[in-house]
Amino acid sequence: MRLPRTLPRSLAGQLFAMQALLVAAVVAGCAFFAYASGRSQAEETAARQVRAAALAMAESPSVREAIRTPDPSAVLQPYAERVREETGIAFVTIMNPDGVRWTHPDPSQIGRSFIGHTERALLGETFEETYTGTLGPSIRVVTPVRDGDRIVGLVSAGITVERVSTQVREQLGALGTAAGAALALGALGTYVINARLRRHTHGMNARELSRMHTYHEATLHAVREGLLMLDGQRRVALINDAGRELLGLAPGSVGLGVDQLALPAPLTGALLASEPRVDEVHLTADRVIVVNTSPVVGGERRGTVVTLRDHTELQALSGELDSERGFTQALRSQAHEAANRLHTVVSLIELGRVEEAVDFATAELELAQVLTDRVVGAVAEPVLAALLLGKAAQAHERGVELVLAEDSLIDDGALPSSLAPRDLVTILGNLIDNAVDAASETATGGDGGPVPAQRTAARALVTVTARTESGELLLRVADTGAGIGPDDADEVFRRGWTTHGTGRGLGLALVRQAVHRNGGEVTLDRAPGGGAEFTVRLPLAGRTAPEVVAP
Repeated sequence: MRLPRTLPRSLAGQLFAMQALLVAAVVAGCAFFAYASGRSQAEETAARQVRAAALAMAESPSVREAIRTPDPSAVLQPYAERVREETGIAFVTIMNPDGVRWTHPDPSQIGRSFIGHTERALLGETFEETYTGTLGPSIRVVTPVRDGDRIVGLVSAGITVERVSTQVREQLGALGTAAGAALALGALGTYVINARLRRHTHGMNARELSRMHTYHEATLHAVREGLLMLDGQRRVALINDAGRELLGLAPGSVGLGVDQLALPAPLTGALLASEPRVDEVHLTADRVIVVNTSPVVGGERRGTVVTLRDHTELQALSGELDSERGFTQALRSQAHEAANRLHTVVSLIELGRVEEAVDFATAELELAQVLTDRVVGAVAEPVLAALLLGKAAQAHERGVELVLAEDSLIDDGALPSSLAPRDLVTILGNLIDNAVDAASETATGGDGGPVPAQRTAARALVTVTARTESGELLLRVADTGAGIGPDDADEVFRRGWTTHGTGRGLGLALVRQAVHRNGGEVTLDRAPGGGAEFTVRLPLAGRTAPEVVAP
């Protein structure tokens, strides 16, 4: 048989029951202490009261005078009763040294022996005791009556224990009322506090909260998306493992302000913004991340929830896809040109001009083979060789000549496996694309129109250098474009910088990121032909401190 639940389900209910019991125990303890203390004080007060009465009567001259008379009771009995009524004590007994009573609240007890101890009083000592006499248990004081040096009588004054208990019970009634009020007030305060706690815990008990915390921790560590929570002061309140990895933060970043995380300025601005951000692309030192922010509000700003998605691999795949599309377009264009040349050769043969057809075909083959032989002979890395050939075809379509510098040389096996081919495609592909754009715009006047007269003598040229030297891979791309002004030299590697309007400006930022990821450096100079010249140096063994330099 299942036992009934004895504790409330919710944590707030359990705490209320525990706090109510605690308040009740505290109030009961205080009440018991007050009762014990009150009884002790009542007994002490009663003892002082009867001592004062007994001493006063023992020192009274009228008592000594009455004792000398033949019938002391006739004088002392009315006097003792008057003192008893005025002081509110239970009894006053005056007796001779032998303990025979001269006075008593019950006249029938006069002449009988005192019930109690008198030995110490006969020795001249005043003492108190609790003793059961004719009126029941009482707190009494016995003191001698002196006439000169002689003890001529004894005085005993007392108050019954029952009367003391009655006084304590009267005080206990008031104490009980105060204790009840304290218990009610404590219960009310406990209820108010726990009602608030119940709202915050949504009525869950401790086991449910513990289980939810376990699930919460497991979810935070298992989810692949980065999760960052900022409080109202823009401090990191919570961050999961994926979020730390994406942002490159140390484990002790919780509690730091966003401006203390050393993140790129655009990303810091997005995290500090008061309005929501939806699918914003930002670059860190090593990654491309998509950021979404959502303010948490409830009467006042309480913080911000930030989700982070890693798009580094997706961006790299997009770059590779763009390169493949470029290769495809280049092959299509080459196929079209090859068809035109083949038609030309066929037409020459049909016209009977065989020698001219052979000369034309041979010249075209030599022209197409020169660049291929030059690239394949100098660059043994197949990815770079294929990239250069494809970019050369694309540049040719746009009226730009792409040439490989004479000092270019990369031997087979010179590049380590740690240098990802994808990063090489990202770096060199984006630099060549930008150079071709710049050279093409200069050749066409920048708007696709006719070439200005002063530029007709200049050809659109992109020069690529690829070689290994001193334990480094050197990639250099120079163009004959308009170049980059000194004011923009520091901004070219920032995401969003472009000369082509909105929607672009990610290429150079990706170049810098890939270079940084491989421990290299990228620099910007002015090319001999007047355009821009980008130089990338990547270590072939180990990683050095990444650096970006723009003079």
